[in-house]
Amino acid sequence: MTVAPDIDPYLLPLPTPASPVVLPHLAVAVHAVLNGRYADQVWSLAPLTGNPSAVKLRIRWERWPAAFREEMRLAAWHLINGEARPTLLQAHGARMRGRVSMMHVYGTLHNWRRFAEWLEGRGIRSLADCSMDVLHDYGQHVLEAGRRREYTLGILLSLTRLWAFDQLSARRSGIGRPPWEELGVEGYLPATTAARGGENSTEPVAEQTMGPLLIWAMRVVEDLSADIFAAQAERQRIIEAARAAVPTPEGRAALKAYFRPLLAGQAPVPSFRMKAQVFLNRTYVSGITGAAPAQVRAFVDREGLATVAAERPGPCPLDVPVAGRIDGRPWRDSLDFTEVSVLIRHLGTAAFIVCAYLTGMRPQEILGLRTGCCPDPGQLGRHLIRGREFKTATDEYGNYLPSGAERDVPWVAVTPVVTAIRVLERMVPAGHLLFDYSIHDPHGRAGTGSLNVEAFTKRIGDFTAWVNSEAARLGIPAEAIPNDPHGKVTASRFRRTLAWHIARRPNGLVALAIQYGHMRTNFQWASEGYGSRNRDGIHDLIDLETARAVADTVAALHDDLENSGGVSGPAARRAIRAAATAPRFVGTPITLASARKLLRNEDAMIYDNPHALVLCHHKRDKALCHRDEVRDTPSLDRCVPGCGNITRTDQQAAQLRERAAVLERQAAHVPEPVGDRMRASAARLREQADKHYRTRIITADEPA
Repeated sequence: MTVAPDIDPYLLPLPTPASPVVLPHLAVAVHAVLNGRYADQVWSLAPLTGNPSAVKLRIRWERWPAAFREEMRLAAWHLINGEARPTLLQAHGARMRGRVSMMHVYGTLHNWRRFAEWLEGRGIRSLADCSMDVLHDYGQHVLEAGRRREYTLGILLSLTRLWAFDQLSARRSGIGRPPWEELGVEGYLPATTAARGGENSTEPVAEQTMGPLLIWAMRVVEDLSADIFAAQAERQRIIEAARAAVPTPEGRAALKAYFRPLLAGQAPVPSFRMKAQVFLNRTYVSGITGAAPAQVRAFVDREGLATVAAERPGPCPLDVPVAGRIDGRPWRDSLDFTEVSVLIRHLGTAAFIVCAYLTGMRPQEILGLRTGCCPDPGQLGRHLIRGREFKTATDEYGNYLPSGAERDVPWVAVTPVVTAIRVLERMVPAGHLLFDYSIHDPHGRAGTGSLNVEAFTKRIGDFTAWVNSEAARLGIPAEAIPNDPHGKVTASRFRRTLAWHIARRPNGLVALAIQYGHMRTNFQWASEGYGSRNRDGIHDLIDLETARAVADTVAALHDDLENSGGVSGPAARRAIRAAATAPRFVGTPITLASARKLLRNEDAMIYDNPHALVLCHHKRDKALCHRDEVRDTPSLDRCVPGCGNITRTDQQAAQLRERAAVLERQAAHVPEPVGDRMRASAARLREQADKHYRTRIITADEPA
């Protein structure tokens, strides 16, 4: 009896010209329509991801060296559809996966293309001629380029994949085994350097920019959205009425009656602007008069209204009430037919800003949310946001999951975020993505999924420009959004900004939306797992920002004391000792590990409270901000005078007097009862400052 040989599950058959680029069982449904054929000159990699906001990456084969094009095409098909053997994964550990993400495929193919170009430059025309010696030379070439260690390692591992997947091909190229697979990779890598890049190096949005930006985003979502939706409905009614209109004598009469007083009085006529040209708005005229489009067109030609529109362009007001208020007065006399699409676009941007800043979610996670993601809580009392994650989604074998995975721990939604989600749910059909591409960019090029992260850089810039024009029009220039000193406000900066403000500005910026204590409660809810499986995600950023804030506070206090500055308060002597002994990070980047080590050192933790104008050298047993519980960190938004953790510096005492002077100046211009209260507050501030100077101590007072 003959025994059939075992079938190797890792070997792949040869593709035909008509074979799909991504085999059907691997193509994700949301982008499967973009799947191409093996013989195509452009391959879309989008079917490899279910992330709706992912950039739709493509491989253009005409850009590859001709000598290697077909060999690399076959190798790329194996990379996309194959799976590395477990023996390779075991040899490389966590840095090697059997199946990788779309971004990793694209990066690997980018490295292969650069390798092919290098081979062509050396006169090599086939992968079969790439011996171990040739690969060694290329490894040295990569090393000499002076790139970062991780980047260099990525290039070398991509060539390891080229060799490994060649072993699984039904038509092997014969490329040699990379020498770093036998000799070890260390000899081909530069020395280890401090890690840079990522969220931790992203600059937070400046306070003077983020404050007005958040105020206006919430204002548009909460106060103006009803007007915008009403205008959208009325605009759609007018468009449908124009489409359905048929020529009738009544329509012709209504058309004449509409234009007669405008023309007689030399008044502006309803118009719109397109590419620096002005046109009469015939759709609007047809919809509000009932005249058929053909009747409007004939009337415009006969009366020469195209010229009139260019000379006297006028608005296209909608018959909807304006309920929204800004500074206590209507934000518009009327809404205009031509501005509705722009307002809807800005409304979507405003909702994104609110969600991105007040949840701490990654932009890709927000763009992956669908209607129904935040149901009413019922008896639970909390609104939870359930969505999918893509960045770290893997299966039980560590392979990347292209469709993502539902988060184990949902996000907690505060009231402004719930309102923003409800607004977005009105913008898209049930079951759709909240930022569905076809809804939010209906006039853009054909696309699938949601808007991508990069699109919001322009949208936030456009929203800011619109806000500033509105502020000027309404006569409130002080409420304009100033430029950020670090450049454009991008979607990726909101998480870092939120972490920065939680660590440094209690009861400050976010209190424009909600009480800061409530925000902190949400972050510490669910066993310290808000928005994460454990304490990763936004908690990492908060830990880093808290450590940076504490390090800055301690360093400033140390320098102040070195320059004969004084401190007062119950914790003054403890603060002096802490400033003298706490670790210094000048010139040294604070890593997550060093941040958590600092946070565990209670003696080193001095928090700055710029609102109460004190420092808090936090000790749990002395804290008055937690009367009913013991916590590891202070609630700086509930700072209690007389607390045993308080310290005040000379600079803070001087700021108390400055605040007192401001209150006294304001008291002279308000009604007497209000003025009396302001003068009493100013007196308390001066007394606190005077007490500081009476009781202050300096380092010279401390025993050696």
